[in-house]
This record gives sequence, structure tokens and C-alpha cells, in this order.
Amino acid sequence: MTKEEILKGLKEILIYEDERNREAIENCSMETELVADLGLASVSLLYLVISIEEQFRIRFDSVGVNDFRTVGNVVDYIYDRLS
Repeated sequence: MTKEEILKGLKEILIYEDERNREAIENCSMETELVADLGLASVSLLYLVISIEEQFRIRFDSVGVNDFRTVGNVVDYIYDRLS
């Protein structure tokens, strides 16, 4: 799976979790900040992790939701776990 495919899947999860923020999510890039740019709160980040684990069939080991600042951080983590 490429990073572009992972980004697309991550955007789908984010839109599902926050439909009201669809435009910002659709236009986000690897540099987009999860909290500052997308407005995700701690609880939203936790739900995001759970959804990612289910969709990509991975586990977030030894990291916390606050370890990810940008969309790219999440994509890179998923990519590394799938490799």
C-alpha cells in the first residue's frame, strides 16, 4: 500500500468521524496539523486511532495519540506498520 493510498483511507476515516469538517479534510496534506488545522480533540484522536486499527488492521504499539502532530506522522506510522 502506498502512502497516497493510506492518505486517502485516512481522509475517509476523518470525514466519517467529522462530516462537518469535510472540506478541510479533503484538502489536507501530509503537513496538515491534526489539532491546529483540523481541530481534533483528544477524544477525537482516540476514536481516530481505533478506526485506523480496524480499517488498516494494525495496532498502535508504544505510541499515544498525542505522539502524532500531523497527518503525515499518522500516514508514516501506518506505512511503517504495514511494511
